[in-house]
Amino acid sequence: MAQPACKTVRDDLVACLLRTDCVIKSGKTPAECIRSPQELPLQCQHLITAYSDCKKGMLDMRRRFRGNHLSNPSDRKSAAVDAKLAAQEVAGDVDSAQGR
Repeated sequence: MAQPACKTVRDDLVACLLRTDCVIKSGKTPAECIRSPQELPLQCQHLITAYSDCKKGMLDMRRRFRGNHLSNPSDRKSAAVDAKLAAQEVAGDVDSAQGR
């Protein structure tokens, strides 16, 4: 049986949220932490966007005919990798701006 279309992105998002200070230090649930995404690391913010795009793609009739861009397992993994790379690039830009 095939796994749900957005399962990989969702699992990556949950893992990211469980590693945040919001969950670890504050003791909040991931659902509580996701309500204020600006306090989350950039990687988690990108995964939230990727997950919401995937879920919206399941309902969009145009994508149902063309195919949800995140329904292919290799695309889901690449979306998660893209989110991680974007977070690393931004972190690198911040580090270089601070003279590190």
